[in-house]
Amino acid sequence: MYLYNSATHKKELFKPNNPDVVKMYTCGPTVYHFAHIGNLRTYIMEDVLEKALRYSGYNVKRVMNITDVGHLASDADTGEDKMLKGARRENKSVMEIAQYYTDAFFADCEALNIKRPDVVEPATGCICEYINIVSTLIEKGSAYVAGGNVYFDTSTLDKYYVFNDHDEEDLAVGVRDGVEEDTNKRNKNDFVLWFTKSKFEDQALKWESPWGVGYPGWHIECSGISLKHFGGDLDIHCGGIDNAFPHHTNEIAQSESYLGHKWCNYWFHVHHLNTDGGKMSKSKGEFLTVSLLKEKGYDPMVYRLFCLQSHYRRNLVFSWENLDNAAVTYNKLIARIAALKNDGEVDQDTLKALKERFQNALNGDLNTSLAVTAVYDVLKAKTNDATKLEAIADFDYVLSLDLLKAAEAVRAAQQAEAEAEESDPEIDALIAARTEAKKSRNFAEADRIRDELKAMGIEIIDTPQGAKWKRV
Repeated sequence: MYLYNSATHKKELFKPNNPDVVKMYTCGPTVYHFAHIGNLRTYIMEDVLEKALRYSGYNVKRVMNITDVGHLASDADTGEDKMLKGARRENKSVMEIAQYYTDAFFADCEALNIKRPDVVEPATGCICEYINIVSTLIEKGSAYVAGGNVYFDTSTLDKYYVFNDHDEEDLAVGVRDGVEEDTNKRNKNDFVLWFTKSKFEDQALKWESPWGVGYPGWHIECSGISLKHFGGDLDIHCGGIDNAFPHHTNEIAQSESYLGHKWCNYWFHVHHLNTDGGKMSKSKGEFLTVSLLKEKGYDPMVYRLFCLQSHYRRNLVFSWENLDNAAVTYNKLIARIAALKNDGEVDQDTLKALKERFQNALNGDLNTSLAVTAVYDVLKAKTNDATKLEAIADFDYVLSLDLLKAAEAVRAAQQAEAEAEESDPEIDALIAARTEAKKSRNFAEADRIRDELKAMGIEIIDTPQGAKWKRV
């Protein structure tokens, strides 16, 4: 499998550190509000990556954090904690907000067939790990205390901007004009590892530390959680492209300074979901959620397909028209699958060839558009339906579009509709009379009624559940 590595700016052959397990870390949500569908595009593509790795034969351990403290409104270490902002908005405690929106996030994931990670760790569960890392960084001279807070010293690094091919919009966060300057910092790119009350008097969640009562910075959380569950090496770190700077840049800085060696081999970044007004963002007020899509009558699988039709490294433009087109595509695809009959034996040679085509799409930097096309190749293949259904079931482990489940629902609806259509009071009365005649062993009358129905173009089908009929 070849994946684009954001740290080297090229596609690379994927090789895990340990052939027995792929260590995969994904940045989770800050649970102060609902996830919007732009956030969820990232989680869909990370889900596909994990399943593609498993499909390729790898054993994957995936860890995700839940940020329930320390994520400030600005990535420049300014503004209030987003969790406290959410608590004030809804007049609840921070922990009540965290639990509610964590549950909502995973409900959205379930609706979109996003597999729950093997480990889900809330940031508040690893305070001791953060304190240990920060203490070590201070001892090594990579961090300093100023104004009561602890800062990472970026001047100690040989290279800080590791993702410097990203758009200026992504790299400029935290150094824009008008952003409040933190005079405690030695360098403009230094970042907070630990906040104390000197920064925020009213912080809801605080812990004792060697530097005073306070709480961790956002960036240290992912490093601490990853090191706790994976040790000193990581195969793949995933997230949205907006996390590349400063969040992932800062993770690399602190983790490698703490460890003294390279930390993560592959960086997987999913690009933005845009609207006509630009990147989708909670800060703009109203935003689109899975619940809203469902309220408007869209199957969540339509949105998942919408995402899979584009490459993860391209910005994707959302509009209702584009989503409607995806809905038409999905419904037509399901109708074609519903028309297949599970008859005959699976042609193993043909199945192998179809699977190779699908695998090649995944191996080419997770080309989900080609992977979806591989489903159409199955439908057009010159083979029996049993082989086609087997291939589609195989592919859908990765695509997770409920292809067979939705097709079965279509067949059931068609059957119910057909049965509803096959209703006529006159015919039903004759069928009932014939049934009574047979019960009375009046076979002559039963045969007479059968012949009368036959003359009307009605065929009777006797089943264990009773007589059925259809027009011929």
